[in-house]
Amino acid sequence: MRHVIDQAAAWQRSGTRFAMATVVRTWGSSPHGPGASMLVSEEGRIVGSVSGGCVEAAVCAIAEEVLAGAAPTLERWGVGDEDAFAVGLTCGGTIEVLVREVGADVPLSRLAADIAAGVPVALVTPVDGSGFLTVGCGRATGSLGDPRTDRAATLAAEGMLRRGASGLVTSGNDATEESACAPERELLVQSFATRPRLLIFGAVEFARPLADMGAALGYRVTVCDARPAFAVAERFPRAHEVVTERPDRWFRAHEHLVDASSAACVLTHDARFDVPVLDLALRSRAGYVGAMGSRRTHADRLERLRRAGTTEAELARLRSPIGGRDRRGTARRHHPAAHLANRPDTQSVIFFERLFL
Repeated sequence: MRHVIDQAAAWQRSGTRFAMATVVRTWGSSPHGPGASMLVSEEGRIVGSVSGGCVEAAVCAIAEEVLAGAAPTLERWGVGDEDAFAVGLTCGGTIEVLVREVGADVPLSRLAADIAAGVPVALVTPVDGSGFLTVGCGRATGSLGDPRTDRAATLAAEGMLRRGASGLVTSGNDATEESACAPERELLVQSFATRPRLLIFGAVEFARPLADMGAALGYRVTVCDARPAFAVAERFPRAHEVVTERPDRWFRAHEHLVDASSAACVLTHDARFDVPVLDLALRSRAGYVGAMGSRRTHADRLERLRRAGTTEAELARLRSPIGGRDRRGTARRHHPAAHLANRPDTQSVIFFERLFL
C-alpha cells in the first residue's frame, strides 16, 4: 500500500489524473483486506491491486467512468453473484470497493513523507467524494466541509489508526459529545500505522532467515549483537539496521519505540547477554518475547531472571524454547499476545518459530 501512495503522489505532482480503488469491506475469503488500493491513471496505467487479479478489469472499467465525470462508486462483488463469476471472483468471498478520483487538494506528498518517516497517519475521504482529512500525531489537516463532521471524523480515524485498521466508518452516529450533533456521513479511513518491529538479539545463523522473513512480512527488522564479528550488515541484507551494541543497552535506549506490535526474539544463547535484555523486554510493552535454547537452558534462564527481579507474571510472557516441542513431540504453536489477534500479521510469529523446528 505504501508504494501505491508513493505512485499517487508522483502522479499528482506531474498533473496526471487518476482514480483510486480501495477495498472497504470483505466477507469470507478474500486476497486483500480493507485498505488495499489500486490506482488507474487517465492513461490506463495500473498500480496496486484490490483482489489479486479477480476483479481488476471490472474496477478499471469503473475507474474510467469516474475519470470521465461519474460520481464515486461503491461496488460489491461476491461469489454468489452472477457478475462475480463473470469477473473471476471464485475464491468464495465478497469484497466491497470504493472507486473515486483523488484530486489535487489531497496532500499526497505530505502523506507519503509521513509514511516514509514512520509517522502514524490516516487518510479520511467521504464516500460521496467531497473533502478529505489527514489525521495523525494529534493533528488533522483538511476539511470535510463541516467542523462538527471534522471533529467526529478525526475521532473515528484516531480510533482506527490506533488499531492499525482501515475501512468504512459512519461519523456522527455515536454517543460522544464531540460527534453527537454532527451529520452522519460514511467515511473511508485508510490507516498507515508504523511498521511493527522485529527485534533480533543475537546475530547468529538462525537470525538470518528470521530477519528475511520478518522483512518480507512487513516488519522493521533490527539485528543487535555485542560482538562486532557477528553484527555485520552484509550477513543480514534484508534487516533495516544491524547494530553492534550490548542488547540490554540498545533496548534501554530504544524502549520508547517498543509497543504491542513489537516482537523481541533473543537468540544469543549466552546468559551474559540474554538475561539482561530479556529482563527488560518482559517488563516492556512488547507483544511477543521469545528466547532460543533447550529446556535445560530455559530452566537455568528462568532462575537467573528470578534472581534479577523478574516477576512470575512477567516470566509467564516468555515464549521459550522458541519453536520447541512438547513431550509428545508435537510442534508448539505459541501465538502472540491476545491483543495482536486482529492484526493481519498475527501468524507471522508462528512462522518465525517454525524456522527453529
